[in-house]
Amino acid sequence: MARSTPPPLRARIPRLLLAAAVVASGATPLVATAAAPAHAAVALNDSEVTANLWEWNWNSVAAACTDHLGPAGYGAVQVAPPQESVSLPNSADGAHPWYEVYQPVSYKLESRFGNRQQFAAMVTACHAAGVRVYVDAVVNHMAGVNNAAGTVGYAGTTFTGYDYPAVPYGYGDFHHPGDNCPTSGGITDWNNESQVTSCELLSLSDLYTEKEHVRNKIAAYLNDLIGLGVDGFRVDAVKHVKKADFAAILGKLNNTVAENKRPYVAQEIFDGASNDALKARAFIGNGDVLDFGYAKGLRSSFQGSIANLANVPNWNLDAPSANVFAMVTNHDLERDGVVLSYKNGSDYTLANYFALAYPHGKPSVYDSFTWSNRNQSPPATGSGHVTDTVCGGAWTCLTRSTGIKGMVGWANTARNVKTVSDFTVVNSNVIGFHRGDRGWIGINDSAAASTAQFVTGLADGAYCDVISGAASTAGCTGATVTVTGGRATVTIPANGAVAIHANARGGPAAKVATTFTTTAALPADRTLHLVGDTPALGNGDPASSVPLTRTATGAWTTTVDLPAATAVSYRYLVKSGSTVVEQEAASRTFTTPAGGTTTRTDTYVPGPVGDTVATTFTVTATVATGQEVYVVGGVPALGNWAPANAVRLPATGGVFRGVVDLPRSATVEYKFIKKTAAGVVTWESGANRSLTTPAGGTHTVTETFRGDTAGPVATAFHATATTSFGQKVYVVGNLPALGGWNPANAVALSPADYPIWRATVSLPPNTAVEYKYLKKNADGSVTWESGGNRSFTTPAGGTHNRTDTWR
Repeated sequence: MARSTPPPLRARIPRLLLAAAVVASGATPLVATAAAPAHAAVALNDSEVTANLWEWNWNSVAAACTDHLGPAGYGAVQVAPPQESVSLPNSADGAHPWYEVYQPVSYKLESRFGNRQQFAAMVTACHAAGVRVYVDAVVNHMAGVNNAAGTVGYAGTTFTGYDYPAVPYGYGDFHHPGDNCPTSGGITDWNNESQVTSCELLSLSDLYTEKEHVRNKIAAYLNDLIGLGVDGFRVDAVKHVKKADFAAILGKLNNTVAENKRPYVAQEIFDGASNDALKARAFIGNGDVLDFGYAKGLRSSFQGSIANLANVPNWNLDAPSANVFAMVTNHDLERDGVVLSYKNGSDYTLANYFALAYPHGKPSVYDSFTWSNRNQSPPATGSGHVTDTVCGGAWTCLTRSTGIKGMVGWANTARNVKTVSDFTVVNSNVIGFHRGDRGWIGINDSAAASTAQFVTGLADGAYCDVISGAASTAGCTGATVTVTGGRATVTIPANGAVAIHANARGGPAAKVATTFTTTAALPADRTLHLVGDTPALGNGDPASSVPLTRTATGAWTTTVDLPAATAVSYRYLVKSGSTVVEQEAASRTFTTPAGGTTTRTDTYVPGPVGDTVATTFTVTATVATGQEVYVVGGVPALGNWAPANAVRLPATGGVFRGVVDLPRSATVEYKFIKKTAAGVVTWESGANRSLTTPAGGTHTVTETFRGDTAGPVATAFHATATTSFGQKVYVVGNLPALGGWNPANAVALSPADYPIWRATVSLPPNTAVEYKYLKKNADGSVTWESGGNRSFTTPAGGTHNRTDTWR
């Protein structure tokens, strides 16, 4: 575990052993019982999602791959360091603290998690399930120089601080004061690159990786793992290895056995350094990096306002998305309390849903053991060997929960769409967004359920909520979400989420045959009808109402297929021919069951005779994301001109329609408005509209929203540009939205997909635009790209893309 700043003095001793992880160095002497190389029995899952099963033993990892990770679609499993480490039965932090495994004493695959044969069997089992294996490898150092005399490894190997005969390493294979380390041995300045890369990290014996024979031994160890089928490495404390040294080691590695590819590399670069050479971005030439800033930002949002997640592209993250191994937590950070952990309950779960849905880096989900003492051992035998994982109690198993498995499938489905769209903030703790036409998610980090309409990006139809269940041949095992016109009205449970994707179709939306039986004494020339707020009940339009059939007993009945598990509002009306002559004054409500059939038995209650006329308002309008259309006017039924009391008109495509009971024989003034969930109101232009209701029956108004002109054009600028540390790329141009050629007002582009810099700017339609890119340096100076001004003309509406390369 590499740090950019020193921990408090009292924390240094326990953290010294806590300080190493992923790639181990050196050559492992092959033993006579060496396991055969593992080959993938099936194609490996096409997924970037990793399950980090930290400090699970090899038998438990194998079982997890076979029973859960493979079937759920995980791309990889990350496992703890497999090399022989120190065994500390009597440490000051208790018997066998977890950090033992980050102090190698040899490169034998004999550890507290199992032996070489068990490790190889685990890799084979995971490959058979379609899951890659990434090893947490320790290559910066060996064991602590301050271990008590007589300390041995799990295979019985003896060693001293600078002598490891099982590798072998001797005194000259480690950094010491005066040979590249400019201090008395430890790191005193965490922004001094020489100290960070050549002095001892928390008293751990620091390997002299500048030496070729040391590099060869580290590479031999990693190649031994690759030969057993390992597909990649999470490299611990690699900030403390010179970049050129680590690049040389990587250059000696073989391709993977299963896929004949370069092994995947994720580097641990602790954040906080002010020296650019020690920041994560400086290391991406050797592989991906863990993004500590992202994990900390998720904690801040889920313990504050998740509306802030809309601003992820503007966060100061450790590296561009394409170079990131993303996480919500890991073993170091959860103990430091700077990120979320299983101790944070639903916040932690929801953050993992978000991390799987949001296109930042290659997502991972972490499982390990529960703890009350930051240094305590995982569940183990008296000899320190970790026992089999039993979910619940001593072990966390979020990776195998229904919701996380569902979100792994979601992430795999949306993997090729690298942007989010229609990020909707219902309130500070309820959000929703989609990735193209592949998947939509809504998250509710509050104590009450929330119902709202969202743009999903998905084709119309029924989809399975993969948080509450899964798609099966028989339909959805959890909730079903129906998308109409690209939108869905979704109730997100308290402290919960709902997620749908293109590969989890629910088949036809679940329907409930609902029988309405009503008592109504009507003349022979009158008929009883049913109207309600669902398409099957006419969407509130009396002209599309459902007729009931008069029975021999004088009752009226009809059966209608209504969507399952849905709140329905309805009322009865009476027609003479096609004319509504009376209707009920108040609507009735109920919720359909999840399946089967249901019955409603009512008595028709006519409204006051002749008091009102059912007036259908139909308006064609163009709305922006998050807007809905309402009608408001000068009578109580239309809100008395108060937008907060306006009547919402449900949408069908670009047409909005609703029914309002207005006074009969009355002249009513009204207008249409657009309103967001936050209450932002846009009035249509022009004078008040006016209508006069008839003396009875119904009335219809069909209009077009006035003032709907072409809106601004969302123009996406994509510029490929390489930068040096401290530089940022901007776009500037002739329009106010582009800064009016003033570099101080230029629009900053996001480096999230470096070297592609992106920003989306709202520009006026049908307008000639001139622009150029510039770079701003850390000292405030500006570098313009060469050549003449770039130019284009915005279209009449919609969106526009500009894809350029820095000149």
